[in-house]
Amino acid sequence: MSLKNSELQYYDSNVLRLSSEKRKEYHTQVDNLITELSKHITSNSDLKIAKVVKAGSFAKYTILKKTIDDPIDVDIVFYISNKNIEESTLDNLNDLIYTLLIKIYPNKAVEDFEIQKKATTVTFIKSGLSVDVVPVIQDVQDPNHGWQYDLITKQTNLTCAPCHIQFIRDRKNSDKHYRTLVRMAKRWKNFACPPGLKSFHIELILAFLQDRYGPTESIEQRFREFLGYIAQSELNERIDFPENSGKTQKKFSDPVVIVDPSNYENNVASRITLEEKKLIVSKALQAWEIANYASVEDDNDIWKEIFGNKFKIKD
Repeated sequence: MSLKNSELQYYDSNVLRLSSEKRKEYHTQVDNLITELSKHITSNSDLKIAKVVKAGSFAKYTILKKTIDDPIDVDIVFYISNKNIEESTLDNLNDLIYTLLIKIYPNKAVEDFEIQKKATTVTFIKSGLSVDVVPVIQDVQDPNHGWQYDLITKQTNLTCAPCHIQFIRDRKNSDKHYRTLVRMAKRWKNFACPPGLKSFHIELILAFLQDRYGPTESIEQRFREFLGYIAQSELNERIDFPENSGKTQKKFSDPVVIVDPSNYENNVASRITLEEKKLIVSKALQAWEIANYASVEDDNDIWKEIFGNKFKIKD
């Protein structure tokens, strides 16, 4: 027998979802960082900060409560105006942020700071919060868009943090269960560890299924459809969104194609390799079979093979 929506909402509210108290605590910590870093950037460089946007799962309300498997991270996008998209400028931008963060937090260990591919990360040990500071060069034509830089590939990519937040908000407004499903799918991902699959991919696949089949009636059924879609399609189908309708479709040769709803020229799944794709499909198929068996057997303990031992649907 399928789990009731109320039972899975209990699991989401009591086990998966970040509490309002913790959200407030993280907001305060992030706001302090934004204030200090903004002041230091202004006083130590000629850079002009056009705006700062909290982004990622935290801003989309799809973030999971912190556990050993589920880290807490917040993306902060600093929009820099009046700068050209040049390699030297973008390289120096990341180095500057790294240096200033160390200056702002002189008592933190050097290991708490790290320059990533597209961001500089600072980790707060006490709260367990990691903050990714993402610099982008603001697009003159569209202030919500900005050019993001990859330190490894040296490539730039047009992104839009407010667009991604609005995209998730739109899907949530159309389906009250959307964010619950995202958190459930993210918990499966963090427990099963399919290589290459990111939280953003999950958000987009579930949005794609919502666009195709309409709002969720049964949370359990839609979750099984999510796993079944990955397993049966083998991620061979191009995933695109109404936000890109009317635009010329760019052809991609990557093993998995999930088109960015804010930039039709960007495949957000381009880094998934063919081998990773096969493993993602395999793990989704395994989870789909377990979920169907759990539903048929009406055995809630079987769901722990998908979500871990903290799965519960009542006190």
